[in-house]
Amino acid sequence: MNRARTYLDWNASAPLLPEARAAMLAALDVVGNPSSVHGEGRAARGIIEDAREQVARLVGARPQEVVFTSGATEANNAVIWSGRDAIFAAAIEHDSVLAPIAVAGARHGTIAVGADGVVRAEGLDEPFAAVLASTTRALVSLQFANNETGAVQPVAEVAALARTYGLRVHSDATQAVGRVAVDFVSLGLDYLSLSSHKLGGPKGAGALIVRDGAPLVPLIAGGGQERRQRAGTENLAAIAGFGAAARVALAGLDGYARVAKLRDQLEGEVVRATPHAVIIAADAPRLANTSCIALPRRAAETLVAALDLSGIAVSAGAACSSGKVAQSHVLTAMGLAPDIARSAIRISMGPTTTDNDIAAFLAAWKHITRSVAGAHTRAA
Repeated sequence: MNRARTYLDWNASAPLLPEARAAMLAALDVVGNPSSVHGEGRAARGIIEDAREQVARLVGARPQEVVFTSGATEANNAVIWSGRDAIFAAAIEHDSVLAPIAVAGARHGTIAVGADGVVRAEGLDEPFAAVLASTTRALVSLQFANNETGAVQPVAEVAALARTYGLRVHSDATQAVGRVAVDFVSLGLDYLSLSSHKLGGPKGAGALIVRDGAPLVPLIAGGGQERRQRAGTENLAAIAGFGAAARVALAGLDGYARVAKLRDQLEGEVVRATPHAVIIAADAPRLANTSCIALPRRAAETLVAALDLSGIAVSAGAACSSGKVAQSHVLTAMGLAPDIARSAIRISMGPTTTDNDIAAFLAAWKHITRSVAGAHTRAA
């Protein structure tokens, strides 16, 4: 990474950890196929099983419940496509949940969120009961934390309610894992998705945690890998890096208390410099590293470009939606006014974010907003 730049887009992808890089380089020298029974194959298999144990430990699961995938998008799709008659999903879910629901043919029930971006469990009894009367193949999908606002959802509460009606429960925990403690068992889930590159591992690796006994129809068939739940020769180097990143992330969870202080400092200075700025989901429980800020009447893509020219990397909405001009479905679901929703940018941090990074952002923000104010004054 260019040291002259300030990277504040960790929710899109975290910088690769040196431990993950080292594990990947070592794995690249292992020649065997993990499915082979000879010594070279067993060496490759050992790397995968070590990584499986590290990922399981990070999320409080058993190693045999970890299915390696190409990322959380594949993991989410695998759950959605596993023969559901009805699926409940929050209106703020990532597109990798909402898009497959739209084409899977299942009945779709939308779980609304409040103005703070948080789901309310009350009011779900009636629709859950109605589904139970017509099918036993229903699913509830509720993300752990939102990728745009950082708002943390009441996953355990909704899962407990869903279980009383016999519904399976899935959570896309991509943004939360490695940033807050996530325990698969205590959450009461059947499925949980996560991705390597959000933790400081390589891109192109992820996992689906599948509770023993929970049904899963393989999205990719044609081989016996991953206990016949995901066919194809495993990406050995990426999985090795994923395991190393999971180990580091588990050990570093306490470091996010410092990150929360940096986020609060950034938001406080932004509001002082631009009092009309809006901190979205400010009253919700949030991930320590995420700040979604809107500057009404200023297009988000313009702010992102101006900050980029100043050496600051941030996002407008989800990175997976880059290039789209459409307004964020997350902010729309929260009921935000269009001028706020269209102007929201996301700043996201991590364990190596420094005071100097925050100072660099604030200096650029103040310069950009002063320039805009000056241009408006001259135009008037």
